[in-house]
Amino acid sequence: MNATMINMAFGCLLATLLLGALRRLVARSTLDFLGNVTLGLGWIALTVFLGGRWQLGGFAPLSNQYESLVFLTWSVLLCHFVLATSRTIDGFGFCTSLLALLFLGIASLLDPTVRPLVPALRSNWLLFHVSTTMLAYAALGLATLSSILYLKPGREFAGDTIDAFTCRATILGFILLTLGVILGAVWANEAWGKYWSWDPKETWSLITWFV
Repeated sequence: MNATMINMAFGCLLATLLLGALRRLVARSTLDFLGNVTLGLGWIALTVFLGGRWQLGGFAPLSNQYESLVFLTWSVLLCHFVLATSRTIDGFGFCTSLLALLFLGIASLLDPTVRPLVPALRSNWLLFHVSTTMLAYAALGLATLSSILYLKPGREFAGDTIDAFTCRATILGFILLTLGVILGAVWANEAWGKYWSWDPKETWSLITWFV
């Protein structure tokens, strides 16, 4: 079942990519609509996949690189639909599917085996901290894509629309990243007795936040 859902998600993302490519040849709103449908179906397939792993393992599917990348893919698609409700960029589903396929493709190279949680991860903070951080990465990733489109010479997109979309995505990503850093510090205090240890992950998280 899980393999079927992942394959279905791959297929839907590839279909979105194909529809986006066709739209660059034939400018029709129908292709945008179909692209959003296939993107939505891909998100549903990933939702079922993550739900199945959660039920199988008994804990949130965020415990290793494979699960984190699949969740990041899921987050990219979710943020796309949340941010695109009021600021639609024609053909942006093509870019979103590229980013999603990149993450899902990397995940496919990793071991998908469900293993018991190590003691350090047996906490509800795993769900709160990691999910918030991944959603932040997704929002900021979409902001990066829209910024690239804004700088593209001879772009067919409206500059003001892209600018507004990028602003919304950046604000959402910054808020989520702030929450992620705070939740990570609280979890660290619960696990190791101090909020901050200046290890590489914490340090680069803080640098990213300041930037």
